[in-house]
Amino acid sequence: MRTDLHRHDTDPLTAVRNVGILAHVDAGKTTVTEWILYTTGATYKRGEVHDGTTVTDFDVQERERGITISAAAVSCAWDGHRINLIDTPGRVDFADEVERSLRVLDGAVAVFDAVAGVEPQSESVWRQADRHGVPRIAFVNKLDRAGADLDTAVESMRRRLDTVPMVVQLPVGREDAFTGVVDLIRMRLLTWREGGDTYEEGPVPEELREEARRRRRLLEETVAQLHPGALEEFCDGSALSAGTLAGALRDLTRGGEGVVVLCGSAYRNRGVEPLLDAVVAYLPSPLDVPAVRGAVGDDEQERACDPAAPLAALVFKVQATPRGRLTYLRVYSGTVHRGEAVWDAGARRTERIGRILRVQADRHTEVERAVAGVKAARSGATLCAPDAPVVLEPPTVAEPVVSVAVEARRNADSARLVSALARLVEEDPSLVVRTDRESGQTVLSGMGALHLEVAVEKIRRAHGLEVGVGRPQVAYRETVSRGVSGLVYRHVKQEGGAGQFAHVVIDVRPLPAAQDGAGDGAVDFVFRSVVTGGRLPRDYVQAVEAGCRDALSEGPLGGHRVTGVQVTLTDGSTHPKDSSPMAFRTAGRFALRAAFRASVMALLEPVVEVTATVPEDAVGGVLGDLAARRGQISASAMRAGTAVVTATVPLAELFGYASQLRGRTQGRGTFTSRATGYAPVPGAVSDQVIAR
Repeated sequence: MRTDLHRHDTDPLTAVRNVGILAHVDAGKTTVTEWILYTTGATYKRGEVHDGTTVTDFDVQERERGITISAAAVSCAWDGHRINLIDTPGRVDFADEVERSLRVLDGAVAVFDAVAGVEPQSESVWRQADRHGVPRIAFVNKLDRAGADLDTAVESMRRRLDTVPMVVQLPVGREDAFTGVVDLIRMRLLTWREGGDTYEEGPVPEELREEARRRRRLLEETVAQLHPGALEEFCDGSALSAGTLAGALRDLTRGGEGVVVLCGSAYRNRGVEPLLDAVVAYLPSPLDVPAVRGAVGDDEQERACDPAAPLAALVFKVQATPRGRLTYLRVYSGTVHRGEAVWDAGARRTERIGRILRVQADRHTEVERAVAGVKAARSGATLCAPDAPVVLEPPTVAEPVVSVAVEARRNADSARLVSALARLVEEDPSLVVRTDRESGQTVLSGMGALHLEVAVEKIRRAHGLEVGVGRPQVAYRETVSRGVSGLVYRHVKQEGGAGQFAHVVIDVRPLPAAQDGAGDGAVDFVFRSVVTGGRLPRDYVQAVEAGCRDALSEGPLGGHRVTGVQVTLTDGSTHPKDSSPMAFRTAGRFALRAAFRASVMALLEPVVEVTATVPEDAVGGVLGDLAARRGQISASAMRAGTAVVTATVPLAELFGYASQLRGRTQGRGTFTSRATGYAPVPGAVSDQVIAR
């Protein structure tokens, strides 16, 4: 799969690949990245996750915990191509890092464990990539492990990811005896020797030829069903040439109609070179993806990937370092030069580019300019040419689900803590800081207990602060179980001069998703107006909607945010002098609050899908413990001498579960979790929450 199977054009952007590594925790993402850097010559020595010596996990906490916390960018060269690579986190607590990365990537490599197949977070990041339309190839890793099986892993992809796997390799040997693969496109054997840095190429052995032909035939049939050009050649000759097959695989990958599947063992450096070849051959260059679209006033405009076009760049990450603040930038069009003045379209101010760096994890090389398609170095802002302003869609930020109260141990450090929290939120937009109105405490909210633990530890280490932390609290929501119709509210205020008058009539109903317990915030509020005859001007109707949105911030049960509500404005009236948009906004806010008090409300809590891997002899105790935590068991399966239990559990019941699970399984049990949305809280539990 080298140069004869992919296109070389004169435009240098065709030789650029902006790629991310996606996977569930412990599937081997960082190890794959490490071997890619070593194989391409970007590093002279391969790092090891367990030793804390990897390039991309450079943060102190990453090395101590053995996990990826923040997305790290690196760059390398392979076969005349520049590969800009982002190693993303695999834990659900840091899913927002994945979201920001996917917003600026052109392609991705999804890494799967050959024993576990598709795991919960694998599925989550796959869905995130689906939403962004990012083409992917798959790498089934750890084929040298006991219980590894490529076919089982591929079947889990087909079943759980709703995709069409196109397997282009046949593994040679099983588990410890895994030594290489058969390349089904060029029908050749690739073998890696123990301790060797390169593979050896040879003919397919006699004992594997029949199986290789069978799998090549299955691959051709799968591709022919999806690709018209391949189908025509297949019908004419009952076979596909290597060139046609590779070209069809490239088209199907970039169109999202299928996913090329490769396999190997990154830890033993088996399969990395063919993976790099596949990245170059199948994943798109910046010229192959649709032009980015942005807002120009009330209109929408495309910006082509052209270094000569006006500048349009998106800030997707900010990082504080001992040497200053780094801003990570994806340039979509145009060229940015050092010292150049650019326009921040969101903040509506001019900024000057001080330095431009090529990032290699925590190491940086200064360059003079960056052009479209290259990641150079800032979160959600659009930087553009002052004479051609445009606003690009920023990465979405998920709502936090867990909160802790934080305070400085010493009163003299309070101001420093405020500054440290502000810098933390600037780096990680999925963190939210607020002041509790009742207690006056500073509350830090994030995506999980581990997310907050890492954030607080970063404050302690980076700023030398002694910080006290309260018990984690989950973010509850409120919703309408049974609404009201025809609620009338009149806002009348007269205190000399011009008065305020607004009369509205509203119906309030629950959204179907909220009734089903989905309530995940994707669509949490719907407003519509059926007022006819011009009784209310359009700007007054919009003001009522704005007022209703204001009312969602605090529900009547416990002051939690209200979600899953549909409001219909059915009638209203105005005063010729005293009506105004402000009056109708106030009326909308108080009308909806009154409707909530008149409705039957329900409390919602965040729930997660827990996948626990435990020894067979501990299954009974683990199931009982999950049931005691109000968990609902959804699946249980045996795999390689262990049991894999999947359950849906309220997030509030999972605090401290890791230590409990280790105790019940004598340290042999592990679990992962992923957020699945919100569900109604049972009556007795709801009463306790409201009472608090």
